[in-house]
Amino acid sequence: MKASLPSSRLANFFNGHSSAPTNDQDYLIGLRGTLVVQSFLFVFFQAFLPTAVPDSRNVDGPLYQKVLRKSFSVVFCNEALIYSWIIFLSARTLCVPYLTNNAREVCASSVFRRSIRLWIPTFVAYSFAVAAFSTSSTDYITKFLTLTGNGSTSTPLRLRNFLVYFNSLFEIFWLNKRYASQAANNAFPSGTLWIISVLFQQSYTVYMTMVIVPHTRVSWRVKALLLFIVSAFWVQSWAWYSVTGLLIADAVFNMDFQARSRRGFQVAKVTIPFWPLYAAMAITGWALQFLFISWNPHMRNNELHAHTGEYTGGVMNENLDESQPLARVDNFLIMLGVMLLIETFELPRKVLRSRPLVALGKRSFSKWPDSQL
Repeated sequence: MKASLPSSRLANFFNGHSSAPTNDQDYLIGLRGTLVVQSFLFVFFQAFLPTAVPDSRNVDGPLYQKVLRKSFSVVFCNEALIYSWIIFLSARTLCVPYLTNNAREVCASSVFRRSIRLWIPTFVAYSFAVAAFSTSSTDYITKFLTLTGNGSTSTPLRLRNFLVYFNSLFEIFWLNKRYASQAANNAFPSGTLWIISVLFQQSYTVYMTMVIVPHTRVSWRVKALLLFIVSAFWVQSWAWYSVTGLLIADAVFNMDFQARSRRGFQVAKVTIPFWPLYAAMAITGWALQFLFISWNPHMRNNELHAHTGEYTGGVMNENLDESQPLARVDNFLIMLGVMLLIETFELPRKVLRSRPLVALGKRSFSKWPDSQL
């Protein structure tokens, strides 16, 4: 006799399988294309309009830059939000080949080739940067930063010899917690190369977690992954973002998320849609950013201390290094709300599938083969 297990609203929503999950992921590439534009704006502003960048070290500057920082830049030139999206989207897309075909060969292929696909473009870009700034003087950059009073950008680190170069490149793909302090990141002109370390480490968090998907009941793994996300949030780990991306991908491919999300849920005879909740998440995240970037920047990093100090030695995050890139609640709410809206409705997907955005996304750093999506 087959056992009958009690159901719950959570299980009813997530339980089930999509009869025809789509493999068209161009909208995710287009979403990445929007990040290309934002990344360009951030690097340009950081170099030439430093006061206009949120969390900038240049507090005082021209009035127009302050206005930009408190308005336009909060949404379109926000470094913390940009790198959070990159990490989140990496997790959302890494597991797609395995979720669409859970053969052992697919899993092994993804795990094996991940380091190669990350290492080759990193090697090329980093080598060019090192060659450009280590073979000639960088005094002109220092003079420019001094004349313009730019305290948000630093002169690229010059590497003394090949061994230093090799060690700095090797360190990108090794266990690291002080991402922004790496020699490779300091030698790279934009100071954004630390993201590769996070992507590389979190890739294996996704790989180790995604293998449970074909072998566990839907309601069980949803509850387990939600507990994983809360735990990662509490210890201030990037797995908080990564496992959320995996869970959304699992819901899209294995739980008929789009249809169920559009349908909403019923209370008595009233159908309540889910999209207002998604919109409220995103709006709350942006409201928090405007509140702490535009109105009271002194409270901007307070939430970062409200975690356990497992990595910093305190009961709470008392010894937190605020100069390091960290996962934030406001960014998480924005990404989760926006991503759920995109996965629910066709209109934002259609916009993101536009040729210019997809072209930009395909030419960005983390390129994956179309055959795997």
